[in-house]
Amino acid sequence: MNITFRWYGRDNDTVTLDHIRQIPNVKGIVWALHQKAAGELWTKEEIREEADYIQSKGFHIDVVESVNVHEDIKLGIGNRDLYIDNYKQTIRNLAEVGVKVICYNFMPIFDWTRTDMFHPLEDGSTALYFDKEKVQNLDPQQLVKTVSEASDLTLPGWEPERMARIAELFEAYKEVDEQKLWDNLRYFLDAIIPVAEEVGIRMAIHPDDPPYSIFGLPRIITGAASYEKLININESLANSFTFCSGSMGASPENDMVAIAEKYAYRSPFAHIRNVKIDENGSFAETSHFTSDGSINIKGIVKALHDQNYTGYVRPDHGRHLWGEVCRPGYGLYDRALGIMYLNGLWDAYSEQSGGK
Repeated sequence: MNITFRWYGRDNDTVTLDHIRQIPNVKGIVWALHQKAAGELWTKEEIREEADYIQSKGFHIDVVESVNVHEDIKLGIGNRDLYIDNYKQTIRNLAEVGVKVICYNFMPIFDWTRTDMFHPLEDGSTALYFDKEKVQNLDPQQLVKTVSEASDLTLPGWEPERMARIAELFEAYKEVDEQKLWDNLRYFLDAIIPVAEEVGIRMAIHPDDPPYSIFGLPRIITGAASYEKLININESLANSFTFCSGSMGASPENDMVAIAEKYAYRSPFAHIRNVKIDENGSFAETSHFTSDGSINIKGIVKALHDQNYTGYVRPDHGRHLWGEVCRPGYGLYDRALGIMYLNGLWDAYSEQSGGK
């Protein structure tokens, strides 16, 4: 298990690399060029500058999250071939500095979706929250307003240039159902996977968050069946998954321990976090501690340990603790606590198995 920590850059994060260095056993930084718009080429110079800075603090730069996919690619329209060409060259440029995994997603319009950025929890902390009933009656424009007003920092998947086109995009997606979205993903993978194979990068698709349709938009990376469909598109290990316990696990239909047991070999990157799911399907993000949520974090880590998982792991969204002012879900304190819980579980399982 190679522990990493997501970081948004020198001028775009309340957390510094010097803070992260103080968390035991963090080996790498999960990074990106967050100033780049979806579809834009990442140049060698920009990549090298960021990579050099991260490595100067003693971290590896093996994992990038995310090289965002332009909506034209998901829609199968317009300049998709131009944006795919940019994507292919970006993969090559990232490989030159030693990147080994690129996490991306194929969610229409919205990336992760929450209705409350600072939902109060019983312990006095706040966390990201998804109100399923509210979403069923919510104007998407109101959701954009809620998210955009939550922080002055960038929020991945909620780029202003994309949100400015929201009415136009909803109109365009009226012509795209699940099958069409799968077809467009296949077109994209057919183009990029040979490049990824050539340069030794594994493309790790992130599950939809939440893993079911919202606002009538298609969602396709939702559970084990979608993983099988992806494998059938291209069996290469360059066509891989980001295992995310909180995203896929937000549907009680998904047994995340069983999914970890079956697909760890094809998941070079794992996001481990917990959510508490209500009877109506709403969910709040909680601490990583197993008993605080609905996800069997202990079982997931054991499944990874039993397979001698050597992939990259990061604590995912954390609560907002002790008055910390930070990007929603991405403070320092609770993610550091999450790492220590994961470290402790891994050490305990190692002790049980004779130090292996």
